[in-house]
Amino acid sequence: MNKQQRTARARIAALKRHHPNDQETFELARDFKAERLAEYIERVVDAAPPLTQAQRDKLATLLGGAPR
Repeated sequence: MNKQQRTARARIAALKRHHPNDQETFELARDFKAERLAEYIERVVDAAPPLTQAQRDKLATLLGGAPR
């Protein structure tokens, strides 16, 4: 986690402590988690062998939130 991410995480923690039900708190936490997830997915995809189209479709369904 880089310095910018640590700063964002600390800001979210402070907002959750003082404004737990605030829309800004929710949005910052959501965006932070999405960014971290995107970084993780990128690392996994970069380390994996090429995917078949069927595998890509399955993963896209999982990420898109469509019913399985």
